Amino acid sequence: MTDLIHIANTHLSAAINPLGAELTHLRDASGAELMTDADPAFWPRHAPILFPVIGMTGGGTIRVDGTDYPMPKHGFARDRGFAVVEQGDDHVTFALADDAGTRAHYPFAFRLEIAFRLDAATLAIEARLVNPADVPLLAQFGFHPAFAWPLPYGAARADHRIVFDRDEPACLAEITADGLIAAETRDSPLRDGRTLALADALFEHDALVWDPVASGSVAYGADGGPHLRIAFPETPRLGIWTKPGAAFICVEPWHGLADPVGFAGEYRDKPGVFAVAPGETKTIGMSVTLVA
Repeated sequence: MTDLIHIANTHLSAAINPLGAELTHLRDASGAELMTDADPAFWPRHAPILFPVIGMTGGGTIRVDGTDYPMPKHGFARDRGFAVVEQGDDHVTFALADDAGTRAHYPFAFRLEIAFRLDAATLAIEARLVNPADVPLLAQFGFHPAFAWPLPYGAARADHRIVFDRDEPACLAEITADGLIAAETRDSPLRDGRTLALADALFEHDALVWDPVASGSVAYGADGGPHLRIAFPETPRLGIWTKPGAAFICVEPWHGLADPVGFAGEYRDKPGVFAVAPGETKTIGMSVTLVA
């Protein structure tokens, strides 16, 4: 088992696995766990990094300049070892660079840094995608943190909700049984355009996907108790997901999307793919704040 990297301040502590640069624990000052229990009966991960694709691709491949490359669901970064490149008591930065293994799936030079920093009751996570080549770097990127449901503050699971900071569209993307984006949409389950009352039945057919999402943050918890504010200012889409009966809820800021049904084009034309110019860096961040 890979040794976890620990950071802490007087408000929060976190532990990150260098395998995938995956946030594994986030605890309050009393030691109460705010992340998933990762029960393997439901889902054994905690907060995988999604790169260079979000979700499924048609046929399990991407096509770059006419050549098909095998691509696993959510990409390969979550299963790669990251190097620790900078560390202090309350912060740590991990890095992954292309090699022969990544180029078998994704023919681009890149450096992906994932930085974690505690500032009072906030954990900030920043992804920095660097293009060291002389051609554009094409990519998708997403966060996939799974938070404890219920949170460890005494409220019943059924009393938890997610509240968006802005009114959201009336329709959501629909995910097929193959994990692709359907041509049809589904009705939004939000009350008053902003409030999602959490219930297992919402996730019987996979994730809820806002494409696009109007909000830049959501609040997660139960009325009257401590809650989490999850901010995602640079990501234009949001997924919310669990497996019915599991003790977690995922709030997933995405800069990308699974393939639409029938898509067989070039990776550059896949919905949500962005380009990083030669020598440039694209930064995508999210943060989690414990609000007492």
